[in-house]
Amino acid sequence: MTYIEDGLGAHNGYTYGPLADAALRRAARAGQLLDELQEKPEAMTDAELRHEVSRALRHYMERTPRADQVYSLARLIRSWVRIDWPAVDRLPCA
Repeated sequence: MTYIEDGLGAHNGYTYGPLADAALRRAARAGQLLDELQEKPEAMTDAELRHEVSRALRHYMERTPRADQVYSLARLIRSWVRIDWPAVDRLPCA
């Protein structure tokens, strides 16, 4: 195993350690939030939908997402296009 930094190592094309585990948990939670949004988009105004999409992405990215990302995902959700956010058990190494 190659150690990238404390708490993060790489082996066979995947990362391991507490930092990788935290990233996987954030990805799973963001997917859960987006799934919830896709169940009820008609109950929200466009601004509310964009706010909730931004919140889900911000949870995953740990920073403010770009506006074009938020608008694009909100537009897809509003038009009933299903967004799959697969939960994985290992984090691929770039």
